[in-house]
Amino acid sequence: MNDLLSVAPDHFPGEAASFALDGPAGKLECEAKPAGPEGRRDAVAVICHPLSTDGGSMHNKVVTMVERALRESGVDTVIFNFRSVGRSEGAFDHGNGESDDLAAVVAWVRTVRPGASLWLAGFSFGSYVTLRNAVALGANALVSIAPPAAGRGWDFAPIALPSCRWLVVMGDADEIVEPQAVYDWVDGLPDDKRPALVRMEDTSHFFHRRLMDLRGVIKHAVKDWPPLPASA
Repeated sequence: MNDLLSVAPDHFPGEAASFALDGPAGKLECEAKPAGPEGRRDAVAVICHPLSTDGGSMHNKVVTMVERALRESGVDTVIFNFRSVGRSEGAFDHGNGESDDLAAVVAWVRTVRPGASLWLAGFSFGSYVTLRNAVALGANALVSIAPPAAGRGWDFAPIALPSCRWLVVMGDADEIVEPQAVYDWVDGLPDDKRPALVRMEDTSHFFHRRLMDLRGVIKHAVKDWPPLPASA
């Protein structure tokens, strides 16, 4: 990790910055980017990547598109590699240790941006980790892309559901997560906990040829979400 900062910055960077954060299982590789000054919200989004053992990382193209969409929506962003991925230390822990990794990143965000609204976003396995921890971490907004609500070994049933603004985006041609299972899961949630659901036609798990459409869906969905821009 010699090419990363040995200590995370004590303020949110004014330009894109990579650094190493002390996590529960060793160093966590992170990257923070501020939104542009125009329309900037008093909010920070932490974005989680897909399954580590299937090659998922913070540089996954869906993750980077989610990051771009949120940053273009005025939200500062943080992406990071779960333990065992890239330059992050530790071993894969089936969502348990990864939850601790997310908590460590959120703790840093709250230190450098006290009072800012916390947004969580995740793709596939990352959406499981963010949803699993949204209530405990006090998330103010949640974006779930292709959540593996059935199969793949991730149990969504015992998860405490958040009351915050929540968007679920699902491709109806997803070859990894069964789309109808996700639709049935959303439909079965209590009315006051049910997220906004966007079904994208002819769209695979990795949003091949639909990444720009995904960007548009996210930007449209969150444009009226609080808080107001920081300048206000």
